[in-house]
Amino acid sequence: MSLSEINIRERKFHDGLHSSGKQRTQNKFYKALYNLYKDFTYTVKLKVKSADVLDYGCGVGNFAEEISVFKPNKIIGVDISKEAIKKAKNKLKEENNNIDYRVDNCENLSMNSNSFDVVYGSGILHHLNLKKSLRELNRVLRKNGTIIFVEPLATNPLINIYRKFTPSARSPDEHPFKSEDIKLIEDMFKNVEIKYYGFLTLIFFPLYKSPENSKFFKIISSIDSFILKIKYLKFLAWSILIKAEKS
Repeated sequence: MSLSEINIRERKFHDGLHSSGKQRTQNKFYKALYNLYKDFTYTVKLKVKSADVLDYGCGVGNFAEEISVFKPNKIIGVDISKEAIKKAKNKLKEENNNIDYRVDNCENLSMNSNSFDVVYGSGILHHLNLKKSLRELNRVLRKNGTIIFVEPLATNPLINIYRKFTPSARSPDEHPFKSEDIKLIEDMFKNVEIKYYGFLTLIFFPLYKSPENSKFFKIISSIDSFILKIKYLKFLAWSILIKAEKS
């Protein structure tokens, strides 16, 4: 497996993360993205039945196991981290016999072309050379195959303050999405849909505990949904949900 210097640094960072067993400090903020991950799961669920699926940057395999109940033909999970794949394999249940975890380089996959109907991932593309990754996604997808990704944006002012003061919480080469990254996806894929999340739900995250049971969260997430549809306010979002098809 051929690796660039950036790939090597990413592997080292994530191997260390998975071997330490420590919770990342930013995990406490992710409840602000409850609706994003709910929509991500629902979007993937609609696409995977009887499909050949690639979990792109699968980590320890939590999402692959969740998605396997929706009866895909197979799920192949790939990650550059040997530690992550070792953990994923160790906790794989017998009934999940349609899941196969592999150490691989997402920028240069070992899979054949036209192998998958669906490729999904969460927080992976911003760790990679985006153009190389998108080319690989196009290569391994079958005709009209679908990509579904969750990615952070580089423009939310509150998260950017946090990023500035906690550099060790992230790998040195990660690059949250900017408008030109979204444009690249739009240029290389068709039927691109982008949804924006995490403005007020992030600002007010200390004021609610469990998003699914909070009336306050429902109110501010509804306001978010309205605000973040406005072209000149989309930069306030923390993260996006991307859905697109192979050109």
